[in-house]
Amino acid sequence: MVKSYLADNKVAYKEINVAEDKAGRDDMIRKSGKMVVPQIEIDSEMIIGFDKAKLKEKLGIK
Repeated sequence: MVKSYLADNKVAYKEINVAEDKAGRDDMIRKSGKMVVPQIEIDSEMIIGFDKAKLKEKLGIK
């Protein structure tokens, strides 16, 4: 859902597959303290799950 939402709003993103990327997984856990996906980092703030309202706010989507 997050990827579709970002694509629909023409927002570029970098995907890290934490199932395959141990360093990426460790970094995610260090930053958020959680082992859940999806996690979106915007301006050093972690958004856990598909929180459409927070994504709209942080990305300036109307």
